[in-house]
Amino acid sequence: MLQIKELCVKYDNIQVLHGISLELREGELVALIGANGAGKTTTLSTISGVKRAFSGQIVYDGKDITKAGTDEIVKMGIVQVPEGRQIFSKMTIEENLILGAYTEKDSQRQKQNMQRVMELFPILRERRRQTAGTLSGGEQQMLAIARALMGNPRMLLLDEPSMGLSPLMTEQVFDAVKSLNDQGTTILLVEQNAYDAMEISHRTYIMENGVITREGKSSELMRDPAIKQAYLGGD
Repeated sequence: MLQIKELCVKYDNIQVLHGISLELREGELVALIGANGAGKTTTLSTISGVKRAFSGQIVYDGKDITKAGTDEIVKMGIVQVPEGRQIFSKMTIEENLILGAYTEKDSQRQKQNMQRVMELFPILRERRRQTAGTLSGGEQQMLAIARALMGNPRMLLLDEPSMGLSPLMTEQVFDAVKSLNDQGTTILLVEQNAYDAMEISHRTYIMENGVITREGKSSELMRDPAIKQAYLGGD
């Protein structure tokens, strides 16, 4: 479905991605973990067309999208939920969701997508006429994910969805992410909360200083002593 091949990206004159390669198969939930500054967010931003690579290739469904614009990529079915949520705080929950459906011209499909996200996040249904800025951090994160789903994407790029959330809210958000994947949405999950990310994902890539250093089945990597020590708080 998505192949990244030898991708290199710079900010000004500083190279931040050094020839990374990774793959997502349709229906997978793949985690990308690593420390702050490792290049995880840059990877997502380059896939979604916000950032440009100076070499390498991004292929989606057999088509080279390395130089595609953000609008074109969204229309292909790839949607990024950025770090920090970035909701419209003065608009209602319902208005935020309607804005997320701008690529879906079929009004019946819009209604179906609205129903789907309300079922996935019941708290949003209860508060649909409440202004988004009055929601808790966890509820705002749910809204950000729900808004992305209104365009009926095939692939979601999630950037640090648990950032700043309580343990309870983190659990609820990760449950929703897992449920989404169970329903067929392909997900690339960038997350510093390595344990929870690896626990719900099929495979994991580990990034250090702009380089992929390990990759494999999440269940197997979680048993690796070096990874447990570095990322999972193990002995």
